[in-house]
Amino acid sequence: MSEELLQVAVVGHTNTGKTSLLRTLSRDTDFGEVCDAPATTRHVEGTRILVDGEAVMALYDTPGLEDAPGILDWMEARRGPRAPGAETLETFLESGEAIRRFEQEGKVLRQLRASHVGLYVIDAREPVLGKYRDELSVLGLCARPLVPVLNFVAGPDTREAEWREALARLGLHAVIGFDSVVYDLQEELRLYEKLRSLLDRFRDPLTRLMEARAREAQWLERAAAELVADLLMDAAACTLVVPVQAVQDGSALTDLQARIRRREQECAQALLALYRFRAGDYAARQLPLEDGRWGLDLFTPEALGHYGLRTGEGAAVGAAVGLAVDILALGTTLGAGTATGATAGALAGHTPGLGRRLAQRLRGRRELRPGDATLRLLALRGRQLARALSRRGHGTEKALELDTPTDDAWRRGRLPPPLRRARLHPDWSRLTPGAGGLESRARALALGELTAALMDAADTPQSPQTR
Repeated sequence: MSEELLQVAVVGHTNTGKTSLLRTLSRDTDFGEVCDAPATTRHVEGTRILVDGEAVMALYDTPGLEDAPGILDWMEARRGPRAPGAETLETFLESGEAIRRFEQEGKVLRQLRASHVGLYVIDAREPVLGKYRDELSVLGLCARPLVPVLNFVAGPDTREAEWREALARLGLHAVIGFDSVVYDLQEELRLYEKLRSLLDRFRDPLTRLMEARAREAQWLERAAAELVADLLMDAAACTLVVPVQAVQDGSALTDLQARIRRREQECAQALLALYRFRAGDYAARQLPLEDGRWGLDLFTPEALGHYGLRTGEGAAVGAAVGLAVDILALGTTLGAGTATGATAGALAGHTPGLGRRLAQRLRGRRELRPGDATLRLLALRGRQLARALSRRGHGTEKALELDTPTDDAWRRGRLPPPLRRARLHPDWSRLTPGAGGLESRARALALGELTAALMDAADTPQSPQTR
């Protein structure tokens, strides 16, 4: 038994979620095999948890215990009615019965004896039965500390209170509530704290592990927010200049919607990889982009300021806004909104960016951009997915499906200033053909500001629906 590395045996009755627990603790969705069938794990499998590239803990998944009462009967038949002891356990492990009839139990007991501590996993949804007391009696013969772990405590059908009471009657008070499907960082930290209190010699590596998990959670939160912010920046700045015919026949709008959908899917896949989940772990519904107006909103102070106009310029501003309306209408109201043709000429001369856009419009071309409602929906879905993944254990096999998000911080009010600025910079978007400003300092600053806004925005807590 290694003196440098903490060895932990994960034991318990068959089909209680031992492998699921190991997947969640190790952040490895591919460890072992998880299914509803009993006795899925037939052999001992191990994995290590690293901190800064150094192993601090070895976890061993063991087969499920199925016949602990039979082992006690075997021992009693050879020693009489007295309580079995370590000598009887040794005799049992050396017998042919431990290889044939009790093969799985023999593997469990050998691994627990070779470890420093055992995590006794209990499906907290199951009723408290006598067979579990027999399992604890058999495991106790290994003379190793046991920490009961109540798995699946987040569901509505949990019997956690009953289990805690039953374990307390057996003198087991260091009980941990955990859920390998609905992850909670604090539950994981409490588990390591229990191990640290039981195994003082491993206090330092366990402390390092706890600190690393807390840092990891903070880093993941920021990294996820940055991925969503990058998606929103791309969508807000996205601009397609297309012929009027492409707008009228719908092909341009279809193209724009496809670009936005592909970009959202890329973000979803990046979030899954960030939290170490597989591509199939999220059943994404198609983004329902609205089929409405996609034009640049020239009525915002940011847009007017970008084109050298101040909101206090009175009639000049009013004329400029009128011209914008005319051009957005593709000339159908030309002359009704502007006072004179000189106003248009002056505007085009003093604001080259707008002048180019107006020239494009007059040549029969139009700019398409995602509307504010699309940006809000992208933010809602991206933030909801990031939140759901941060609360998803790696032991579940069911694909994640999200309910309708209810984040009022993004449903109401103005869009954050970074997104309003992005509207004025088509070259900030990967979705704009020929974009060249992705590495600009201005975009990087806006991205950082938007990331902070995403992290600070108030949320309504949600429980993701899985099925």
